[in-house]
Amino acid sequence: MKQKKQGRVRGPAILAGGAAIQILTGIPAAWGVFQPPVMEEYGFEEGQASLVLSWLVASFGVGCVIGGFLQDKTSPRFAGLWGTALLTLGLGAAWLLPGGSPFWFYLAFGAPVGLGTAFLYPAVMSCAQKWFSGRKGLATGVIGAAVGASGAFLSFFVRTVCRGAGIRRAFFWLGVLSLAVCGSASLLLRDPPGAGSEAAASPGERDLTPAAMLRTRNYWLCTAGVCLAAPSVLLFSPILLRLGQERGLEESAAVWAVVLGSLGSAGGRLLMPLLSDKIGRKAADLILLGALAGLGVGFAFAQSWLWLGCYALLTFCYSGQAALLPAFGTDLFGFAHAGVNYGFLALGMSAGSILFPLAAAWLGLEAGRHWLAVGAAAVGFCAVGCIRMPPKPSKGAGGKAA
Repeated sequence: MKQKKQGRVRGPAILAGGAAIQILTGIPAAWGVFQPPVMEEYGFEEGQASLVLSWLVASFGVGCVIGGFLQDKTSPRFAGLWGTALLTLGLGAAWLLPGGSPFWFYLAFGAPVGLGTAFLYPAVMSCAQKWFSGRKGLATGVIGAAVGASGAFLSFFVRTVCRGAGIRRAFFWLGVLSLAVCGSASLLLRDPPGAGSEAAASPGERDLTPAAMLRTRNYWLCTAGVCLAAPSVLLFSPILLRLGQERGLEESAAVWAVVLGSLGSAGGRLLMPLLSDKIGRKAADLILLGALAGLGVGFAFAQSWLWLGCYALLTFCYSGQAALLPAFGTDLFGFAHAGVNYGFLALGMSAGSILFPLAAAWLGLEAGRHWLAVGAAAVGFCAVGCIRMPPKPSKGAGGKAA
């Protein structure tokens, strides 16, 4: 009885703490607002500043593997505290770095911030799913909504601080805030009693080790879907303000693309995991990838406020697809190695964040990047369509919601 009562308290507390952490880790989603003042302060060209986003997302994918392994072997609290330290270190470095050196900015800011975010994300997600094993969509949706809302919060924060003190001071205060909030919230992270021993004592047929997962067809198809969804948003987010002005918006109105995109992201991350609890992870993923392909066509031609609406819907679908991944991974490969398995699945984001911007630059694409994104989403739809879902476990095998 005491353990059940503690579960009713601990589960919601972990969701609240996890949401607080994720509000501060959405720097990639808000990079369109960071980029112009970074270019001005550090003397970067647009291409150099855009590559910061690729470094952030690439480091996130690699960090998810390392952080997932760390939290599986130690505890989500330990991984969360390390993530907080790395995130704070990167933000502090950006405050101190001299201008004119993109390489050092990538190395001292992009890598630790991406890694720190990655250590925090799987620690929070896998911990929450274990406390809400019967309602995984709810757990990932609530925390995912905070990831989406992070873009809106960071946009407001950066623009407010930059008006009076500049981007360096914004990095400084964001580091202080991250240390306080993420550090204290990470102390709440703890797996349910017996979660590790149950997995070790009676692993299910889908509790695959990372090595076994990497040998499956489903892993490569699922990772391909993640990779091929990336260009629908990541090809455009670094140049969002410029693109908005080219589509007929004033600079002040173009900023709304970041805000509405963040709200769309929050909605997708909250609603699509909840829907996937009803219709299944694969069906929800197919809906989103199909929508990314269709919306990408509209985004190529839309003007003014219609363009803003298209972008908000694109972020809804892209973020919803990303938010499905933790639960999709445990559906396919089990809970026993959820942290590190999620990390390997998230490598698809890293691949997409690097390969597609490089391909667009190498091919000299401007308007053509829209068709690159549409084609990638269509191929991703086909890849996910080929995934074979394992049979559902018997009722006695599943955990009850906390």
